Amino acid sequence: MKTINDIRRFAAALTIGVSAFATQFAEAAPVKNIVLVHGYFADGSGWQAVSKILTRDGYKVSVIQEPETSFKEDVAATTRIVDAQDGPTILVGHSYGGAVITEAGNNARVAGLVYIAAFEPDASENLKDLTTKMPAATKAIKATDDGHLYFDAEHFREDFAADVPAAEAAFMASSQVMPAHESFTAPVSQPAWKMKPSWAVVATQDRTVNPDLERWMASRAKSTVVEVPSSHVAYLSHPAEVARVIERAATATGSR
Repeated sequence: MKTINDIRRFAAALTIGVSAFATQFAEAAPVKNIVLVHGYFADGSGWQAVSKILTRDGYKVSVIQEPETSFKEDVAATTRIVDAQDGPTILVGHSYGGAVITEAGNNARVAGLVYIAAFEPDASENLKDLTTKMPAATKAIKATDDGHLYFDAEHFREDFAADVPAAEAAFMASSQVMPAHESFTAPVSQPAWKMKPSWAVVATQDRTVNPDLERWMASRAKSTVVEVPSSHVAYLSHPAEVARVIERAATATGSR
């Protein structure tokens, strides 16, 4: 027959075991904050389909509307939103947004990085350096006299958003954000992917960023790669696949 002391010892052991299990479960819980950063010639509204999926699945989503007036200001706009998160965060960048998250990702709240058809620069490297290594198929990116970039509307759908409905691509072309050319030549100082885990979605039909460049950058950064048969705007044409990669990153970093 068990004594009172035996029962107390059993209860104490059970409490410790349950506590340890709860702690382990909490440590394995996925990161719940997701911050999305758009790239050139688009704005944050393009993330709507991805955001809806992530929100449905229980994530807290924030979408950056960076000004694209300079690389420094775009990093500052992203850092401002990351600082407002209530815990560990996955930082996601499309296209030029990849350079932004590479710099802003050094923030202590950032647990991991996800690149969507995006640039992954190294220290002292800029977008011009990378695109010179492996040029894109498109020749439709032009510059204004006052130092801003734009995508020639005549080639916008073919070279930027080929797998998006024609009417949607036409509206995107007429409402495109025109980034400062300065951001194209601004170097990254400290690449966050050297210190934090990263994932990369390679858009295999991309004509805006060379898919081979996307693969090469991802390999260099040791990013976990998923290839999608998409134009440059994979987040628009393949939102489910893109959201799935982001959720994998959130789960993996939560268990670290």
